[in-house]
Amino acid sequence: MLSFSLLWREIKKWPILFLFWEVFSSTVLGFPNGKISVVCDSMFPAHGNAVAQTSPAPYIVSVSNTSFNPGDEITVSLSAMNGSSFKGFFLQARAIEGSVAVGSFRIINPDTQSLACNNVQNSSLSHTNKENKQNVSAIWVAPSDVGHIVFRATALQNFAVFWDQLQSQILVSSSLPPVSISAEEGDGTQKFIFSIPEGCTPQDPGCYFMSSQALGNDAFKFEMSGLSDGYIAIGFSDDTIMGNDDIYICGKNAAGHIEVQHAFSTGRSTPETKPLGKVEVLSTSFNEGIIKCSFISRNAISTQSRAVNSLYYIFLTTGPSTAGQIRKHPTRPFITNQKVNISSFGAIGGSSSTPLIIKAHGALMLVAWMTTGSVGMIFARYLKKSIKQTLLGKDIWFQMHFLLMLLTVLATVIAFILVFVTVKGWSSSAGAHAIIGCIVMILSFLQPVIAFFRPSLQNKWRFIFNWFHMLNALVIKALAVAAIFLGLQLLSNNPSHWTIKTMGGFVGWEALTAIALDVNLRLKKKEIYLESQSKVKNELLLLLMYLCGNFTFLTALLIGIGRY
Repeated sequence: MLSFSLLWREIKKWPILFLFWEVFSSTVLGFPNGKISVVCDSMFPAHGNAVAQTSPAPYIVSVSNTSFNPGDEITVSLSAMNGSSFKGFFLQARAIEGSVAVGSFRIINPDTQSLACNNVQNSSLSHTNKENKQNVSAIWVAPSDVGHIVFRATALQNFAVFWDQLQSQILVSSSLPPVSISAEEGDGTQKFIFSIPEGCTPQDPGCYFMSSQALGNDAFKFEMSGLSDGYIAIGFSDDTIMGNDDIYICGKNAAGHIEVQHAFSTGRSTPETKPLGKVEVLSTSFNEGIIKCSFISRNAISTQSRAVNSLYYIFLTTGPSTAGQIRKHPTRPFITNQKVNISSFGAIGGSSSTPLIIKAHGALMLVAWMTTGSVGMIFARYLKKSIKQTLLGKDIWFQMHFLLMLLTVLATVIAFILVFVTVKGWSSSAGAHAIIGCIVMILSFLQPVIAFFRPSLQNKWRFIFNWFHMLNALVIKALAVAAIFLGLQLLSNNPSHWTIKTMGGFVGWEALTAIALDVNLRLKKKEIYLESQSKVKNELLLLLMYLCGNFTFLTALLIGIGRY
């Protein structure tokens, strides 16, 4: 019988048989030198009958950033935990739902080497020796033609014990298409949709999606989904800056299950969790890296402790979580490019998110309480002594006052009816604006009714009517201005809020005019006492100046409302 050494020498004389032995020994005995390109697609070690472990892996894949632009460099590490180690590994970056390696690695660790997979140089990473390792790192360079990615790894503790399908956090590509908002009909109601990229659905792996559907009685059905291994959240904001935002979070709890949370953010700190309140959770899921949930909320959406409205910028974001606690999202949230109305979607998808009837409501209130009402009050208080002529048996100043105030009341009533018909009842989402508007409507209607029953000039109780009439007018004016400010705040879709500032400028202009007219009135009274013969009508000049400024501010605000 030949000895083993003689047999080995005979085998080596046959090149084909020797080549078979080399391949067989590499396949069965492993790849101690890390040259494992043959498993680029499966990432599964060819170790005979060995199977991957199903217990939690003592290894973790970590990254230096969870978002990237083309050309960015991300440090990725494979680390052993709890005192364990690994002899070999295989690491790739793959697109979500992808099956091939993307990007390229730059070596920074002597225990690592790059491999060519799918004819792409440096697209994969492996070991160079079979020594025990606790950590290896490399630099991954992001390509220009890929969406969201995840690092996948296989780690070998020894020849027969290994774990596959190790994954890092999802890395979000910052070069996504622009956000898209739209509306669709369904079940007799409209659904507002916010998606990135445009037109995608929750069934698409790379889609970030949020929708809301009004169910009546201030109830909304919300859906959201997106790639995340921690949470996905939607926020309702008055502007495009985080802070004072109402938030709903769909994320992993401490047990790893998906749950819905309600929160409120102040500044850029971690949102404060609130009681879930009137929320009915319909479904939650986490599958292949995608978090989904749907729920019905009857909570009033509030962006400030003092105001509730129905027009918001919508934020949609994802981020990591630890033991059920959300962590800061690594990228800027997706934000609608305009305020949207989650109660009425008549203008969604066009150049404006504000229904035409709501614009008409705002325009009528501006005309009523910036111009006709203000000028009517000026005629009654300051022009009695200046205009002595009569018309139809009544002083002209009174006729002008009566006409202007009648137009003011009519405009207020029409504006009230328009918004009431549009909303189809009372909505708590209108908040303080609606409450103050109702008070203005009631007092405005009451003013001419009481004036109709005013006592004669000779009646000793006439002074009571005069004081009540004047004070009621001042209260209506103050409340109307407050309602206008709140209404502009609801409609404003510009981060600078220039319309609100313009309204503030008008209030200042009106205050200066009132001071000037009061000073002039006191001087006129003094001149009369001294039997002055001056015929200069300063109050008419001040009225003309006031009208010039009034029309300028009014025109600017009407243009602003038209652009909403």
